[in-house]
Amino acid sequence: MSQKHVAVLFGGFSSERPVSLSSGKACAAALEGQGYKVSLVDVERDISARLAELAPDVVFNALHGPFGEDGTIQGVLEYLQIPYTHSGVAASALAMDKARAKLVARDAGVPVAESLVMNRFAFGSEHPMPAPYVVKPVREGSSFGVVIVQEGQAHPPQVITSSEWRYGDEVLVERYIGGREFTCGVMGDVALGVTEIVPQGHSFYDYDSKYAAGGSKHVIPAEISPNIYQKIQRLALTAHQAIGCRGVTRSDFRYDERFSEDGELIWLEINTQPGMTPTSLVPEMAGHAGYSFGEFLRWMVEDASCLR
Repeated sequence: MSQKHVAVLFGGFSSERPVSLSSGKACAAALEGQGYKVSLVDVERDISARLAELAPDVVFNALHGPFGEDGTIQGVLEYLQIPYTHSGVAASALAMDKARAKLVARDAGVPVAESLVMNRFAFGSEHPMPAPYVVKPVREGSSFGVVIVQEGQAHPPQVITSSEWRYGDEVLVERYIGGREFTCGVMGDVALGVTEIVPQGHSFYDYDSKYAAGGSKHVIPAEISPNIYQKIQRLALTAHQAIGCRGVTRSDFRYDERFSEDGELIWLEINTQPGMTPTSLVPEMAGHAGYSFGEFLRWMVEDASCLR
C-alpha cells in the first residue's frame, strides 16, 4: 500500500465548521484504512506555515463554506505547490458565487430560474418579484440564510434587513421552483447516479434536513422517468465542465411535473465541496457506482494536482 502523506484539512472558521469536522474525521479514518499516512489539520489562520512544516504530498480538502471552497485555500495551496483535491482557484470562486455561476451555467444551456441580485438593504415594503420566491445569500452553503417567501405573504421577509443577518449584504432573489428535489454528483468526467432528496418534516432541504438524524430520506437511484434521470446527469456534467470544476462536485435540481407532461427541470447550484461522510450524498452515489468509501477517497487523492 502507498505511504503517500495526505493532510486532511477540516474544521476551519466558516459557518459550516460542524459539517467540516464530520467530513474531515470520516475522510481521515478511511484514508488511513487505504494505507496512507494521514495528518488531520484543523485549519486556523496559520495554515500556510503549518502546511509548510508538515510538507504533505497531497492535501485532501474537507473544508466547507467560505475560505474552504471559495478559492482562498486553493490559492494558498497553489502558492505552496501542494497538490490538492476538488476544484481549483477560479472554479471554486465562481461556483461559490451563486449568481455568477448561474450565468455561466445558463450560457452553457443549463436551465435556471429567473433571478436578480440585490443589496439586502434595498428591500422595502414591496416584493422584488412576485411571490413565491426564495432569498438566499450569494456566497454561503448548507442552506444557511435561505428564506422562502410564500404566495400571499404581505411583505418581504424582515429578517433580511435585520441586525441578526450575518450572511453578507448581497443576496440572490430567485423564483421559487416547486416539486421534487434531485441531486447528481460528478466524478472526474462521469456523472454518477441521481438521488431524490425527500425532506422529513421540513418544507425544503434546509440545514437540519441535510445534517440532523432522520432529517431527509435519500432515494438512489431516483424513481423518475429514464429521460429525466439522464437529463439530470447530462446537465450536472455540463455545469461541472462549464464552470471549470475538477474532481468531485454535486449539482442540485428541482423538478416540477405538476403542470405539464414533461415538467420543469431547473438547476439550482453546484457544490464543489460536497459532504464527505460515508452517508453523505456523493459518497452514497459513488457506492451505488461500485466504489467503497475508501476507494472513492483514494480516487480523489490520486486525482489531486495543482493548477486545477
